[in-house]
Amino acid sequence: MQLSFRNRSYNLSEKTLIMGILNVTPDSFSDGGRFFDSKRAVDRALQMEEEGADIIDVGGESTRPGSEPVPLEEELRRVIPVIEALAKRLSVPISIDTYKAEVAKRALEAGASVVNDISGLRFDPKMAEVVADSDAAVVIMHIKGTPKDMQTNPHYDDLFGEIIGYLREGIEIARAHGIGEDRIVVDPGIGFGKTAEHNLQIINRLERFSVLGRPLLIGPSRKSFIGMVLGGVPPSERLEGTAAAVAVAVLKGASIVRVHDVKEMVPVVRVAEAIRKERLPTH
Repeated sequence: MQLSFRNRSYNLSEKTLIMGILNVTPDSFSDGGRFFDSKRAVDRALQMEEEGADIIDVGGESTRPGSEPVPLEEELRRVIPVIEALAKRLSVPISIDTYKAEVAKRALEAGASVVNDISGLRFDPKMAEVVADSDAAVVIMHIKGTPKDMQTNPHYDDLFGEIIGYLREGIEIARAHGIGEDRIVVDPGIGFGKTAEHNLQIINRLERFSVLGRPLLIGPSRKSFIGMVLGGVPPSERLEGTAAAVAVAVLKGASIVRVHDVKEMVPVVRVAEAIRKERLPTH
């Protein structure tokens, strides 16, 4: 399956891509603002590239459960200088993690080439147009509700039917605006309006999303369901649990895994990939 954007083309049947998470926020659930400072953020991105990240995903607004929206100007202040600096130094693509069309537009102008939209092109009606006017790729994610209320007793009558329907509608929105199908990735949205059991079901049956015909991104890294499985451990103690979730996701067909711990997840992905293909990788 091909993914194409900004004069790049990836055969995702050959390699699972690793997206490194760069939170330029003071209140991330996972790293507590460690990379809120621009210089530290740039240094971390360069480190993740060195460790084997294929894409760096820059976000300036925490979307943890219960979080409040960040004003547009503040989000721009956080992410644009970092993207401008990284565009001059990274050889791997930069993704902007935002649901605001203006942030996406400015980030693409600054050097980003992927838009990772947690709302699946729903929260801002101008987002699809912004992506279409660029040569960027887009990640269409499923969310139930908003970050502020999404974990308030999420309920589904048909978990997979509802998520697949939402993602299919997102694909149609993208197509209607002229976004090429080879520029579209889908994400079932682990932790975004799902119970722990929902997340476990999604990862265990990930192959069901293959009906959408698009590459699948999965982001289980350090999520709360891992902490719950392990008896309530904090995000800093969820590395091995994340590795297990990532390995299963790759075995079940994930094309891109979004992770905090790039160095540790690279061998997990490569071994899981080899098992799925039943052959050694070509180096």
